Amino acid sequence: MKKILVVDDEDNIRSALAFALKREGYAVVGAANGTEALRLAKAEQPDLVLLDRMLPEIDGVEVCRQLRSSSSVPIIMVTAKASELDTVVGLEVGADDYVSKPFSMNILLARIKALLRRSEHDAAGPTDAVSLAGLTLSPHRYTAEFQGLDLGLTPKLFELLLVFVRNPGRVFTRDELLTRVWDTDFGGGTRTVDVHVNWLRKRLAAVPGSPLAIHTVRGVGYKLVVEAR
Repeated sequence: MKKILVVDDEDNIRSALAFALKREGYAVVGAANGTEALRLAKAEQPDLVLLDRMLPEIDGVEVCRQLRSSSSVPIIMVTAKASELDTVVGLEVGADDYVSKPFSMNILLARIKALLRRSEHDAAGPTDAVSLAGLTLSPHRYTAEFQGLDLGLTPKLFELLLVFVRNPGRVFTRDELLTRVWDTDFGGGTRTVDVHVNWLRKRLAAVPGSPLAIHTVRGVGYKLVVEAR
């Protein structure tokens, strides 16, 4: 039985989510604030976190950031703020998906199933390290290192980089990356790909001596290249 941590300061929303999730066969743990969410995440080791953005004590963005510093647990951020900026902030601190209030319970359940399915697939996938131009990716540990320096990537940034490193020079469309890294059922759209590619591009550019860079192929998508040094 998969366990889901539901974090929301509104009792009625938390109760409604718990009812729907239990009906689908999930175990549910609830938290009403950011402090409690971090404590329960550590104690209960949930398989997925539903995280409200606006929380007392510690807000959802900071909770997400702290969870990501030590865990690859799938995180869906739930927010009443639907602007592009808020979405970008949530994704950049490590959220895997986001939904805006009010949301369809059926759509939310579909996204939960998609993320859990993806998480299981990743856990069962290849574990051999992959290397390119001084960069080493370890899928079993979700670490990316350049000559011993850890890049400190979030799980989704790691998965995105892994796709590129396994296929250097190949051009991927946004839809291809969305399918490979997220899931065909992911509802974030190709803007999510752009956000993560830009974030990954900055991370690679900040690594001293790294020849790796992500180039935009206008009208098509993105590719990883090894630049001459």
